Amino acid sequence: MTYIKSRMHSPARYLSGRTATTATLVAVGSIGAVHAQTLNEVRVEAGSEYKVDQSSSSKATAPLLDTAKSVTVIPQEVMTQINATSLTEALRTTPGITFGAGEGGNPVGDRPFLRGYDSQASTYVDGLRDIAPSTREVFNLESVEVVKGPDSTSGGRGGAGGTINLYSKTPKNENFFTGTVGLGSDKYHRETIDLNRTFGESSAFRLNVMDFGSDIPGRYGPSNKRWGIAPSVTWGLNTPTRVTLSYFHMQTNDVPDGGVPYELPSSFPRFGEVKLQPTFGGNRENWYGVKRRDFRQDKSDALTLQVEHDITPEMKFRNITRFTKSTMDYIWTQPDDSQGNVARGLVWRRFNGSMRDIYTFANASELTGKFQTGSVKHSYALGLELSREKADNDSYTQLNSAYAAQQKCPGGLARSSYVCTSLFTPDLNDPWLGTFVPNNNPTSFRTDTASLYAFDTVELTPQWLVNGGLRLDNYKTRQTNPYPSTTATGGLSLPVITSLNRPEFSRNDTLANYQLGVVYKPAPNGSIYASIGTSSTPGGNSLGQGSESQALSATVGGVANTALDLKPEKNRSVELGTKWELLDRKLSLTGALFQIDTTNARITNPTDGSVTLAGDKQVRGFELGFSGNVTRQLQVFGGYTLLDSKGKNMGLSSTTDASNRTVYVPNAATGQPFPNTPKHSASIWATYKPTQDWTFGLGAFYQSEVYGGFAYAAGTGGATLIKRSVPGYTRVDAMVGYRVNKSFSLQLNVQNLTDKTYYSSAYSTHYANMAPGRSVTLMGSFAF
Repeated sequence: MTYIKSRMHSPARYLSGRTATTATLVAVGSIGAVHAQTLNEVRVEAGSEYKVDQSSSSKATAPLLDTAKSVTVIPQEVMTQINATSLTEALRTTPGITFGAGEGGNPVGDRPFLRGYDSQASTYVDGLRDIAPSTREVFNLESVEVVKGPDSTSGGRGGAGGTINLYSKTPKNENFFTGTVGLGSDKYHRETIDLNRTFGESSAFRLNVMDFGSDIPGRYGPSNKRWGIAPSVTWGLNTPTRVTLSYFHMQTNDVPDGGVPYELPSSFPRFGEVKLQPTFGGNRENWYGVKRRDFRQDKSDALTLQVEHDITPEMKFRNITRFTKSTMDYIWTQPDDSQGNVARGLVWRRFNGSMRDIYTFANASELTGKFQTGSVKHSYALGLELSREKADNDSYTQLNSAYAAQQKCPGGLARSSYVCTSLFTPDLNDPWLGTFVPNNNPTSFRTDTASLYAFDTVELTPQWLVNGGLRLDNYKTRQTNPYPSTTATGGLSLPVITSLNRPEFSRNDTLANYQLGVVYKPAPNGSIYASIGTSSTPGGNSLGQGSESQALSATVGGVANTALDLKPEKNRSVELGTKWELLDRKLSLTGALFQIDTTNARITNPTDGSVTLAGDKQVRGFELGFSGNVTRQLQVFGGYTLLDSKGKNMGLSSTTDASNRTVYVPNAATGQPFPNTPKHSASIWATYKPTQDWTFGLGAFYQSEVYGGFAYAAGTGGATLIKRSVPGYTRVDAMVGYRVNKSFSLQLNVQNLTDKTYYSSAYSTHYANMAPGRSVTLMGSFAF
């Protein structure tokens, strides 16, 4: 197979030039009591706690106990104990979060759903939005915070179901050297280093490094490889003015797992409903990709400068500036079920390919502090945020005359030029003789945002508090589509440009959002709250890096419509909850009832392509959470979430009946649950430490059935509602840790202990992603 690239860099060279010694460097943090005398923030010993009292966000103007919203903090201890190597693995400890499959052409990047809403574009690193559709690591993270419910007041646009906030490791005023070396099944290896050194009287340098590689347990073909480095330096530790300069770099070199197709029958009944679930041909190892064709190469760089100054003991100024660049380059196999092949025991190896460049420049200034007016106490945060985000999404052309002609897999596998493969016995080593060529004709996006916000927690009395927040965003976005082109017959040449006029769409909006909560404290260790909050999801929200209902480009009657009314979707949440700190404040318990309503959901009329903002969605739910010590030896972390979701007034869909007549029916999503939104989900991770040297951990993660999407298919004289779904599952993990001495410990993890076959995500059509099978890893941790 031949690849012709136009970029100056080649993803195949990302990992070149590194010595064997460099390839074994790494970082994450260790388990056991290794850090008991060095790193207080990551020690795990009898008497330590998972519970976190205060959010790391500077916009949090009250302790979590006194905050009128649901916030889950995943500490580094939990991530280390479950041996999480990615953000997805860390987030699965929190119920109410699910993951979607590669919508928007992103094969395996993070696509979390919070309370039923796609939150891919609502991920933040140290308070600044990270739009890249990458697979995020945990080696440089202190903690992960999940804020649930509409959160545009804090984060800006989007955030309908909440936001995910990642907080990086920073230099400390102490000296330590820690790291891990791990080996395991499925060619697993992971090595990390976390080095901190002070210099001068008030400065410190910190270095985190990681190298990781593994096949996918239970799958034959796909694999993950990545390495990263994150140096940072702080001047002015323990002084009124602190300056931190940090850099983050990570590269991946994966063979992506495109999942397995849905079991699509050759025909459908005249009326009624059909539920389709995925099939893997009787062997869960079956991978339908092509080893010589499929790859995924990512590269992420971020340079950050943060300045903090204590104006007075009660007032602080903070400014953070960041420049990021992310590139993504991939070709991966989608095991497509749309051509009627699966019913005949065949799978079309449909290729998806993309080359993406994403740039962000952001600056945020913030003033935080406390003051008192009479008997009323205030804790406030005022801020200004400025950002410019740009993205270019290009694609590949497949120069293989057989590709387009063989989608229905005629004449057997060899005669289809291996465009197809067997459902039951796919061969990843099949030849691939085609050539992929970049189109060099990208879709370009640019979004400029200027935001002002204010938060205040008002303590009226020790028992009554009010949390309030306002945010105003001046949002300007522009999408420039590729030059119009056509492809020569047979697909044997590059697309031919037919016009030098690139279609362009733009949208300017002023987004105003608020949050308001009232907190009553019947006791110092407990609170009861009621809150209301809003969010706005405008056009171009994800800059083409995911799937969004507010896409900018559209047509009416086959003609590009530049005057399309694309007002933002509006979301409003009401929530009633309670929080308690029990057992001498070592155990946190939370509970909440909530409802989120979406108006202005974008729907398309299939008769003429016109778009109206008339759809509605609603999710009602209930959740419980717990974190901390039940006894001195027993720690727990987890919760339960109930989500009752439903689409309303979602417009019409069209299909064709057996007589080739167009039939219009209510949109298939009307009255159905949200995609990727289980009704029930629960998790618990518990550790028991009978002595200072031994730690035993056991976790269970449950999720009920998840729907990928809904559509109508032609039946005999009518239309059948097709529901694609993946069944529910319960997964069990286990861990044993042993402290050999004060400087070295061992940790054995078994993930998916029962080797459960289940699916991690459901795509709206064509395929679902299989979750990894059982894996065993042994990690050695050191600290000096």
